[in-house]
Amino acid sequence: MKHLVIAEKPSVARDIARVLHCSQKSASSMEGKDYIVTWALGHLVTLADPEEYGDKYKAWNMDTLPMLPERWKLVVIRQTAKQYHAVKDLLFRKDVSDIVIATDAGREGELVARWILEKAGNRKPVKRLWISSVTDKAIREGFAHLRPGKDYENLYHAAVARAEADWVVGINATRALTCKYNAQLSCGRVQTPTLAMIAAREEEIRNFVPQTYYGLKASAGGISFVWTDGTSKSSRTFDKERIEAIYKNAQKNLKITEISKKPKKSYSPALYDLTALQREANQRYGFSAKETLNIMQRLYENHKVLTYPRTDSRYLTTDITGTLKERLEACATGPYRKTAALLAKQEIHPSKSFVNNAKVSDHHAIIPTEEYVRLENMSSDERKIYDMVVRRFLAVLSPACESEEISVSGLIGNERFAAKGSVIKESGWRQIYGSDWEDMEEEDEGGFAGQSGTAASSGYGSAIPNGLDTSALRPGALLPVTGLAITKGATKPPAYFTEGTLISAMENPVKYLKNKDRAIVRTLGETGGLGTVATRADIIEKLFNSFLMEKKGNEIHITSKGRQLLSLVPPDLKSPELTARWELRLQAISRGKDSDRKFMDEIQNYTKKLIREIRDADGTFRHDNLTRHKCPQCGKLMLEVNGKHGKMLVCQDRECGYRETISRHTNARCPVCHKKMELIGKGDAQRFVCSCGHKEKLSAFQERKKKEGKGANKRDVAAYMKKQSKEAEQPLNNAFADAFKKIGFGEGNRE
Repeated sequence: MKHLVIAEKPSVARDIARVLHCSQKSASSMEGKDYIVTWALGHLVTLADPEEYGDKYKAWNMDTLPMLPERWKLVVIRQTAKQYHAVKDLLFRKDVSDIVIATDAGREGELVARWILEKAGNRKPVKRLWISSVTDKAIREGFAHLRPGKDYENLYHAAVARAEADWVVGINATRALTCKYNAQLSCGRVQTPTLAMIAAREEEIRNFVPQTYYGLKASAGGISFVWTDGTSKSSRTFDKERIEAIYKNAQKNLKITEISKKPKKSYSPALYDLTALQREANQRYGFSAKETLNIMQRLYENHKVLTYPRTDSRYLTTDITGTLKERLEACATGPYRKTAALLAKQEIHPSKSFVNNAKVSDHHAIIPTEEYVRLENMSSDERKIYDMVVRRFLAVLSPACESEEISVSGLIGNERFAAKGSVIKESGWRQIYGSDWEDMEEEDEGGFAGQSGTAASSGYGSAIPNGLDTSALRPGALLPVTGLAITKGATKPPAYFTEGTLISAMENPVKYLKNKDRAIVRTLGETGGLGTVATRADIIEKLFNSFLMEKKGNEIHITSKGRQLLSLVPPDLKSPELTARWELRLQAISRGKDSDRKFMDEIQNYTKKLIREIRDADGTFRHDNLTRHKCPQCGKLMLEVNGKHGKMLVCQDRECGYRETISRHTNARCPVCHKKMELIGKGDAQRFVCSCGHKEKLSAFQERKKKEGKGANKRDVAAYMKKQSKEAEQPLNNAFADAFKKIGFGEGNRE
């Protein structure tokens, strides 16, 4: 008898099949002496669309709401039906004794496999493979310690409850809003609160009134001192008259009052989880959250050099520590060869700063695997992400950075002035990053503290120059003041969200809420914020594709459509508290401490209340982006929208869904000002246009690049145009099709 293994993707299936010696290949599986390995393609089975529950749901009508299925129907996804039937045939082979679920180790991965088994009517025993990387070693160890499928029944119940709850609330609220206001309006328990955060940030920026602040900077003995308030210890004040009085009455000498030299140790930032990696990749390289996740998936599945990316933990478990030397040896190549080899030779002392079982749920932090690395096989983008992970891994295992911190305080008259400096004694982990190390996890959220502005002098910072001999300085010594200047600046508003800062805000939305209710704060902290590490990138993409938000440079701005949607959506759906409450319940269900049926009963009652609120509301929706262009399919006037990749015309009729690209953002640089240009027009009339006024036909651009001997050749341009056309032909994100028809293709599409 043979064991049937169901992986989530073909690439993972191939790795498993190789380890299990399954060499006989077919279009849908790989077979060996003891095992047959097959795969899903994401989801093969999903919840049925509303139309499957009766003809009355084929038309969008407020009178048919709410839709509350008594018995849920599963349907085979049409695009992947061939693979589903192949898996089903394997399930019912007489020589197959049991099933091994080898989909991703998490709630959604469990759902992928279980829905296939349920739809096919499987009655054979089920076992579970639970691994965090797809290296040969991890696969062998995983199969040596397979767990009974029943151990994950509660995880499956939680996954089903999440899917059904999102279907009930999302589809009903979307249909109700769309019918009520005759516009393509979709909402969800994660995407709508995320949009609300963007709106709140923009309102905060609009209402911000800058305040001018002042300070004093003194030069004495080759050291730059700054004035410090004796009470608040702040180096800035809004009281201009006070600063001017201090400046006017200042004496010519600074009297040293205190000198201290303290040894200081600083440790490496924590290992990456997916959110931290996405945030920093956006800051460093401009990668979107989705791009970073896709790159990580390739490094995990294809190259097999990094561990499972969809993790929310920045710690390792104790059972991983025994493999650290092997991982160091595997990544000891290229720029990491010397450091990794040196660390591998030394004894590794696991520290609580990066090893903590209590802070790891399903998957540990992202680190290199034991797989030997071939950097030459990676793309440029893959190298960048791999480099980030490896350097952080090496830094965490390296000694602390040791320095000596010098502080000097003095008085000019009765006013206190201070200066600080630091001398690195042992660079430790900082050597991994070099001299240009910058901690990108520190976010500047605006406000008074920490703000720099336009100074009247050369700057604000107090500084003791490196190499300056301070040994002669003693308390009571007088230093001639060689310069004294008033500095001033202005407080800044918070910055607009970028994809990096938005994904951080989704992880920790509390700091962006006006109402910091203790219960909300605690709940959001326990559940990890809005969405999950696996779904946040998809949520951001969906908000762009729905034209509810748009990009201006690297900044994210809410659109008029998004602003109006927030005014029409019931308050519950705009609050992160809803998803926090859901996640708490789902976690309890997955641990067997709550009932999935009880949860769904409450969701149905909530949905009825939601529909009543929408039906009884008196709001209005107005398209303020109507053009004079008529839709070639239905004749109605079209809307001009700013998509993530450029401007488009889309039909206002949700049932039509026609879209047409007007212009596309490109990486082509203007020969005049070197800014990125837009590509507009169709066919032979296509031309590049720059904001500086430069215009250039596509054919002329190609010819220029050819003469320069670099840049885009015909093949590059053709590939680029094909990609852009594919994006332009994607179905319009109408309220039903985009939000819920893809319900089987990842958790992100349902939130």
